[in-house]
Parts: sequence; structure tokens; C-alpha cells
Amino acid sequence: MIFTAKQIASFVNGEVVGNENAEIYTFAKIEEGVPGALSFLANLKYTDYIYTTRSSVVLVNRDFLPSKHIEATLIKVDNAYESLAKLMTMYEASKPQKQGISSLASIAPTAEIGENCYIAPFVVIGDGCKIGNNSHINSNVSIGDGASIGDDCIIYSNVSIYHDCRVGNRCTLHSGCVIGADGFGFAPTADGYEKIPQLGIVIIEDNVEIGANTCIDRATMGSTTIHSGVKLDNLIQIAHNCEIGSHTAMAAQVAVAGTTKMGEWCICGGQAGISGHSTIGDRTTIGPQCGTIGSRKGGERLLGSPAMDAKEYIKATAYLKRLPEMEKKIKELTKELEALKNN
Repeated sequence: MIFTAKQIASFVNGEVVGNENAEIYTFAKIEEGVPGALSFLANLKYTDYIYTTRSSVVLVNRDFLPSKHIEATLIKVDNAYESLAKLMTMYEASKPQKQGISSLASIAPTAEIGENCYIAPFVVIGDGCKIGNNSHINSNVSIGDGASIGDDCIIYSNVSIYHDCRVGNRCTLHSGCVIGADGFGFAPTADGYEKIPQLGIVIIEDNVEIGANTCIDRATMGSTTIHSGVKLDNLIQIAHNCEIGSHTAMAAQVAVAGTTKMGEWCICGGQAGISGHSTIGDRTTIGPQCGTIGSRKGGERLLGSPAMDAKEYIKATAYLKRLPEMEKKIKELTKELEALKNN
């Protein structure tokens, strides 16, 4: 599809600077721009590229002031990054959507499939399952007995959704993620470990996105719950009976131990670890490779392992760099002290 700069500006409430009839039909990074492409400038370290880019149109923030001539047409908006995301969402939604059920899919007679769904080859849908309207189930997905998926969901290839688990509306599950595997529950005995049956489920609310190879364990009893708007990256582990608050976001390789309750609008950097049976308050930011032990009140910025206030951690790190110098100084002072004692 082809759009003009004027049409794009109207959609994102922007102001055109240049040729309002400039046409675009694709997206490109500003440093890799080509004629007919739309790019954006949000990070100032890429500013130099705006003067050399071959992209036809560039989204910029309203306060951007060029220092020299720019060939591209500019569209000034309140937030270039957000406007780009909005345009890309619109572009993706405009693509033709597949519909229909493949003859190579295995669907139990008692399963309910909504309208305008796409069920790809080699999908397995168990007894009593419910699939909402307009949802896309791609190849090699396994959906266990009694599980449900809401409207407008995208389930990518090789996803496993275990029995009785629930996925809400407008959710995206990327390849290889596992919803509802057993929690890590074992009771030590004289002969080894005895498995504790995991009788609960996983509940995923609306507008959740889960990355590739992320695992969310079913509860021992009750549910492991992922509330609305949560965004999980690849390779994340959410253990049994956890509750992740609305709009919390986690980067790759975060691990949340069992029976942890995390509040709303939290952020976890890559490889962060959250200890079990703890409560993390709303709007807590947990930095990369940070390890929390116990509950946190909320609204904190944490770094380090064990976790501590980010400002205090930065100060402590500064002292760590000076340890060799401090050790040398202590040895010198010790020698001087010994010499004074001997006099």
C-alpha cells in the first residue's frame, strides 16, 4: 500500500515540513533509508543520519530544529517513537489475514471454534477447548483439553497451551512458549523427591504478549495469573502461583520464583531474579541481573545482587573501583604505624 506524507501526518496528528505528496510504501531505519521509505528520529545520537538519509519521509519530534538542509520530508509529531509504533500497527492490520481451518489440523469434536479464525496444518485442539473469533493458530500448536483462547489472538508455531489454561483477548504468544507446564513442586523423602501434583491453571488476561520460549507454570492450586497488558520477552520463567500485575514488562531471561506477587507497571531488566513468596510493589524498576530477596515496597529503582537502591549501588560500585588503591594505602599506613610503635 502507498501513503502520502499528508495522509500519514493526518493519522498521527503531525505537521508536514516539505513535500506533503511524498509517497511511502515501506519502513526503514534512518541510516538504511531508501526512496519510498518512512524512517524516524527519536534518539539524538542518530541525528547526523537525517542529513544523509535517502528515506522519503522522516518522523521527528516537534522540538527538532535542523542545523542544515534536509532532503527528506519531515513530519513533526509529539513523540516520534510512539507515532512510528502507531503507523506500524496500522500497516500490519491492513495486511490480508488468513482464514479457514486446515484439513491437516486435528480438532476434537467438542471444541468450539469462533468466526473468521485461521487454524493451520498440524494444530491439535483438545476436547472442550474454546477458540474466540478472529484468532490465528499457527502450525504445530498444541492446545490441551478444556483450554480457552479469546478473540483476536495470534498463537505462533510450536506453542504449547496445557489443559484448562485460559488466554484472554488480543494476546500474542510467540513460538515455543509453554503455558501451564507443571510448577516445580517436589517433597523430599528418604528415597528422593516425591512429585506434588500441580492441580491449578494459568490465567492470561487481555492484551498480553509473551515472547519465544518463555514458560509460565501452572499453579499447585488456584492459578498463576498474568494480568492485562503485561509484556514478556523471550526466555522468561514465571513459576507456579505467581501473579504479575497489569502493564508490567520484563526483558529476556528474567526468572520469578514461586508464589511471588508483582505489582502493576513494574519493569524488570534482563536476567533479573525475583525471590519466591515475596511481594513487589507497583512501579518498581528492577535492573538487569538484579536479584531481589524478600518483598519491596514499590516505586523503587533497584540494582545489584542482592538488590539495593540504584543510587546507593552506583556509589558502592565507584568504591569498588578504588579498592586496589585503598588496599595499597592501607598497607602503607600499616607499615608507618608499625614503625611508630617500634620507636
